[in-house]
Order: sequence, then C-alpha cells, then structure tokens
Amino acid sequence: MRPISNRTPLLDRIDIPADLRRLPEQDLRQLADELRTELIDAVSITGGHFGASLGVVELTVALHYVFDTPHDRLVWDVGHQAYPHKILTARRDRIRTIRQGGGLSGFTKRSESEYDPFGAAHASTSISSALGMAVARDLRGERRNVIAVIGDSAMSGGMAYEAMNNAGAMDSRLIVVLNDNDMSIAPAVGAMSAYLSRLLSSKSFMSLRHIAKQVARHFPRRLEDAARRAEELARSFITGGTLFEELGFYYVGPIDGHNIEHLLPVLKNVRDSDEPGPVLVHAVTEKGHGYLSAEQAEDKWHSVAKFDVVTGTQAKSTPKAPQYTTVFAKSLIAEAEKDDRIVAITAAMPSGTGLNLFSDKFPNRCFDVGIAEQHAVCFAAGLAADGMKPFAAIYSTFLQRAYDQVVHDVAIQKLPVRFAIDRAGLVGNDGQTHAGSFDITYLGCLPGFVIMAAGDEADLAESMKAAQELAAYGLSTTVADARFAKPLDTDLINRLVREHEVVITVEEGAIGGFGSHVLHHLAMNGLLDHGLKIRTMVLPDVFLDHDSPQAQYDQAQLNARHIVAMALSALGREIAAQPARA
Repeated sequence: MRPISNRTPLLDRIDIPADLRRLPEQDLRQLADELRTELIDAVSITGGHFGASLGVVELTVALHYVFDTPHDRLVWDVGHQAYPHKILTARRDRIRTIRQGGGLSGFTKRSESEYDPFGAAHASTSISSALGMAVARDLRGERRNVIAVIGDSAMSGGMAYEAMNNAGAMDSRLIVVLNDNDMSIAPAVGAMSAYLSRLLSSKSFMSLRHIAKQVARHFPRRLEDAARRAEELARSFITGGTLFEELGFYYVGPIDGHNIEHLLPVLKNVRDSDEPGPVLVHAVTEKGHGYLSAEQAEDKWHSVAKFDVVTGTQAKSTPKAPQYTTVFAKSLIAEAEKDDRIVAITAAMPSGTGLNLFSDKFPNRCFDVGIAEQHAVCFAAGLAADGMKPFAAIYSTFLQRAYDQVVHDVAIQKLPVRFAIDRAGLVGNDGQTHAGSFDITYLGCLPGFVIMAAGDEADLAESMKAAQELAAYGLSTTVADARFAKPLDTDLINRLVREHEVVITVEEGAIGGFGSHVLHHLAMNGLLDHGLKIRTMVLPDVFLDHDSPQAQYDQAQLNARHIVAMALSALGREIAAQPARA
C-alpha cells in the first residue's frame, strides 16, 4: 500500500476499483477532485491526450463505483479518454510512463490490464465490440453488465450507427454511455433533467412502460399505434432522444456528466434493470474540465506536450525544418490559388493534416466530414467524377478503414483522387495503432495507382551515414533516392544493378512494398540470373510498441549500423570492431 499524502489522501487508498466501491458516496466528489489533480500532474510530465480525459473524471469514478469491473465489461471508445480509468485500475504507479518506451500505452490495451476488455485507438468501435461481448455473455448464460463509453465525435463514424442499428434489433442487454462534450445536441441540463432521467431509468417506470406495451397489444392496431406514438412524442419532448429511440435504444438523459449526485442514481437504475435490449445514457461533459488553460483553449488541449501546471505553458521544441503537414498545406494553397477545381477533404483531422491552413484560405473548398473515412473517400470520388480535383488528407492507419472505397470507388473507376497520407511510417509514442506501416503495400497493388514519397535533404540521413561507414571498409557506395514505388524508375534500377555487386532497398514499411516491387521487376526481367546480391530491408513482421523514434528504428533494425551489417553480410564479411579508415 502506498503512503497516504495530504494532497491525495482518498486516491492513495485506491489501487483497484474494488477499493473505490468501499468508499461512502459522499466521498466521491473529493476523490474525483484528487483524481483530476493526479491526472494534471502526470500529463504535465509525460504529455499525451489530455482534454478528453479531464472531461470524464467524474464519469469514470461513477462507472467504476456502480459497476463491478472487471467482471462487468467497460469498453472505452478510442481510448484517449481512459487516463483516469488507468489510474483507478492498478496503473497509477506507472501513469508517468504513459506513451514512453516500456511504459503504459496511451490507449486501452488488452495485454496491459484485465480492466481493458477491448483495445482501441481508432474511433467508433466500442458499441460493436461491446455488443459482441453482450451476445457472448447471453450465449453462455452468464450475468454481467457490458458498458460502452463513446464520445460524441466518435458518433460521427458510421460504424457506430451500424452497431446501434444491429443492437436495437436484438434483446441483448447493452449499456451505451454517450459522453457528449462537443456536439451540443442536448438541451440544457440541470435539476429537472436529472430528475426526469432518474425517473425514466427507474425500474418502476421501465416496468410500467413494459406492462403498458403488453396491454396495448390487446387493443385494436390503430389504438396500439396511437399509444406508442403518444409515449414516444412525450419522451422525445422531455429528453430529445428521438434518434436513439428510433434505433431501438431506450434513451435516458441528458444528465450532467460532472455531477456525481446525478450520475449515480441513473447508472444504478440502468444497472439494476431487468428489461431486455439496449439502453443509452446521455451524459453532457466538458473537454478540459477542471483545468482553466484547457477549458479556455480552442482545442480544449486535446493532446499536449509536457507543460507547466501553474502557467499552462507547453514545452514544445522548435523544429529545425518545417513540418511536412505545413509544407503540404502551403503547397496545396498555392495550387488552389491557380486552380479553383482543387478541393480538400479531411476526416476529423484538419490540424493533424495541415488542412486547417487550407480551410482558413478556402473555407468553401475544404470539407471536414467527421470520423467517417469511408464517406470521405467516396465523397472525394464523387467530386472527381464531376470534374473537381479532390485531395483527401487522411492518416495512413485511418485510410485503412476506407480500403473498400479506395478500391471500388476510386481505383476501378480510374478517378483522379489524390491521397495525401499523413503519419506514414513509425510514429513514436502513438505506437502500434497509428504506425503507417502498410500503406505502400495496400495501395501499391491497385491497378493504375501512382505511389510516391515526398523527399527533402534530410530523407536519406540514415542511408548516407551507412555509406560513409562502408567507405571505411573500402567499399564504394551509391545512394539513390527512390521517390516512386509505382511506377518504378526502371532505368535507374537497371543501371544500379549493372554497376553494383550488392543492392539494398531500405523502406519504413511492411513487406510487400517498394522492395517487393523492385524484386518483382528484377525477377521478371532476368536481372537476378547472374549473381546479383539483393537484400530488402523492411519493418519486421510484428507490431512495434510505442517508444522514441530512434528506439523504434533500432528495434526494426533500419538504422545506419543495420544497413552496414546487411551490406557486409551480403559480401560475406562482418563488422570490424575498429574498422581502419581509408
């Protein structure tokens, strides 16, 4: 047991949620305040996702207090709102390692804790996965609650509605908590709303509603339909939950997600209900809640670097070169000034892709479609089909979610959609879920696609260092900047093969990418038939954990010393301890 401090005396007594559930309800407000203090202090040291986690402190406390986790399954959508959850689930002593090498993941992760029943770092997956768990429970005849917590931004993803449509047609008991911190889809919340939510979620009301439905079925069809419509009208007038009701969910809310006294009775009522089918609890929260600098920031400090807790000043380093996203945005703006057919599309990542700058200049030609990558790509295809020149700026791993649209709607129809793929390659502390390892492979196999990687003077710095080290072994080396994976510069490749004994391709991507395209060309043209030694260096066949970029490249064996070792191995030589300088 850790020592009790004056700063967080209640939190110091909590190691797992079972400890939390032993507290009296009147202590939970203080516990939430202490949890928020601990969160602010921890993220000020490590950086990371911040605003969303600040917004769910009270909700996290209430959920773990009411539900019997980990027996009850608690699924967090995306996972960047789960920092308070991690602190309460036996990971407080490691919270200052979050997103660091060997430390906690910045997202939920099954291998990290039994309290993380489903890993997630991409949005809109919680309802689908939770429904799967609920059905598994029912098939085994078990008794447990399954709760999905989904943010309003993730509700912009079509997959969430696919899951709700499916859940609404089933009798499996599923609880969805909508953490509404940005959409403003709710009427004002307060004492009356809290009272009505408590009433509507109560066992007596839900049972009465069930009885009324059974009785109404014995009425003539016209009267039964009229009674149902009257009840839906009354409930929608009171709560505004018409959409969710139409999808088959029993809607409760909105309630103040920062008021524990409002949260507890509603969550208890939902927990104790025996009514079949899914229920949605609508909690209204504020991103960055409880920390003034985050509350006042435009992005509510969604993701931050290390910062000073008192002043809120973030310790951001000054880059020596302009960021790719900025260069891309400025280049696109310059082209758009000359061609009014150019439009830009992003899927909820305007600042992450640089399109916020484009939007400032051309607000009517920039489209943020929300977390809806499938729609983004098909929308771009529609624009291209009618003569526009769309640029879809999407993260590499997010574009994976729209692969069918890339194939079916763009590639087959040969539509000129340009994909500006951000976060390609390894991504440091975001780790496995955001590493753009597969884009060259999954796009390079599509007929008609052109695959190129932009370059600058810093691109080949590892490769150039390897060439210098090989020179110390008396080996002459040529370094070629291969901008295109498709189509290949076959003239260049053929010349390099003719003039060198060993050819090594190096890429920050999975097998099946640039090196595979080179090998295929050489094999099909007989250039492997006369003793050429070729090696392809790619990312290893594993998902690399989050770490510093340097550590990740070391683990992937793609740094200069690995290139040198590969070249010498191909020649039957080994790295000398102290190579003689030529």
